Amino acid sequence: MHAQAIAPTAAHPKATVVFTCVLAALAGLMFGLDIGVIAGATQFIQAEFKVGDHTIEWIVSAMMFGAAVGALFAGWLSATLGRKRSLILGALLFVLGSLLCGLAWSPASLIAARVVLGLAIGLATFTAPLYLAEVAPEHIRGAMISTYQLMITIGILVAFLSDTALSYSGAWRWMLGVIAVPGALFLLGVLLLPDSPRWLMMRGRREEALGVLRRLRGDAEVVAREAADIEEQLRTPQRGWHLFRENANFRRSVGLGVLLQLMQQFTGMNVVMYYAPRIFKEMGYDTAAQMWFTALVGLTNVLATFIAIALIDRWGRKPILYTGFAVMAAGLGVVGAMMHGGIVGHGEQIFTVAMLLVFIVGFAMSAGPLVWTLCSEIQPLKGRDFGIGCSTFTNWVCNMIVGFTFLSLLNGIGNAATFWLYAALNLLFIGLTFWLVPETRGVTLEQIERNLMAGRRLREIGR
Repeated sequence: MHAQAIAPTAAHPKATVVFTCVLAALAGLMFGLDIGVIAGATQFIQAEFKVGDHTIEWIVSAMMFGAAVGALFAGWLSATLGRKRSLILGALLFVLGSLLCGLAWSPASLIAARVVLGLAIGLATFTAPLYLAEVAPEHIRGAMISTYQLMITIGILVAFLSDTALSYSGAWRWMLGVIAVPGALFLLGVLLLPDSPRWLMMRGRREEALGVLRRLRGDAEVVAREAADIEEQLRTPQRGWHLFRENANFRRSVGLGVLLQLMQQFTGMNVVMYYAPRIFKEMGYDTAAQMWFTALVGLTNVLATFIAIALIDRWGRKPILYTGFAVMAAGLGVVGAMMHGGIVGHGEQIFTVAMLLVFIVGFAMSAGPLVWTLCSEIQPLKGRDFGIGCSTFTNWVCNMIVGFTFLSLLNGIGNAATFWLYAALNLLFIGLTFWLVPETRGVTLEQIERNLMAGRRLREIGR
């Protein structure tokens, strides 16, 4: 199905572009569901299969391993099949992996099913932000890409609520398997998407690309100018690996994308997403309270993401990152201090939960959506697939490390020191943001590329 799939809204280009971006961002919903669903299931999996914390770390982190592998191939698939067909493939794998998780008969089979899910997520996390960057006009690009992060948070919340409802019966198979239903709905929805006009141009399908641009932009002058910009850049074909070897400026943008994803993952956010019930257990709560507070974490994550969507194209990327990292460092620092002193009494429990929620707000308003936004903006067109592939691969490798080490850290250095470690990393990220991260608000992708290739310092390529 080509661009004509969205023809009924062609008379309203603003509505069309929002519809297209939101539907593509539903890939984030799939991602969020799978992040969230495992948190509530681990204690029941542990009880049924009679396994220890180390096996649980394998089950949790298997998805991230699959995602890292999926990210390695996502660039090639996105360039060859197109952004739309890559999203379709990701949806198919998501449905398959979800069903296999629900039917798992052993820890090994569950780990294998989680790897399949990871392949789907790795493909989607590469393709969706790339697609969004290519279809959204620059003046709302940040907000549209942030809808991807919003969908992740909504998916996490829905998964947490589902886990809470099913926790009373301990039905962990239903927790993991039921997310095949929204996966199937996403598969149907993504069939309505147009192909990326940039990808169509890359494949020599100019008339189709112009048709999509007309529906997405409406204004003939804007369409002509954007088409001309794309064609100018496409005179040299996509050669990411060659460009990486030959061009030091491109290596800088790839390195920045890798660093940004490392910063996002080592904030400690996914520690909370994967192990929230365990963290609340460390605070002294029983199973029912653990699940409801986990759902509250998901709700806070959703609501705070609206802060980023509201501010990203007004306030700018860097001020939001500074604020977010500072809030996260403060939140985790206080949680560590409370655990170090010993949490006694209901008042101290509630205060510690509140500070953990402050940390969640800091992430959801800053590093969560902004890192994906920046990674899609800083890579030049000719190496964009390669650059985003490298940063997405890094995301999942770091994500896997976080998922695979948290319980070991708790058992090794203690809960207070574990949270202090992540607080210290967030303070470090404030400095890295100042020295290396550019402000890209309101700047076209083409201008960012020109500044990068002219050799300007990374922090200045958005000027």
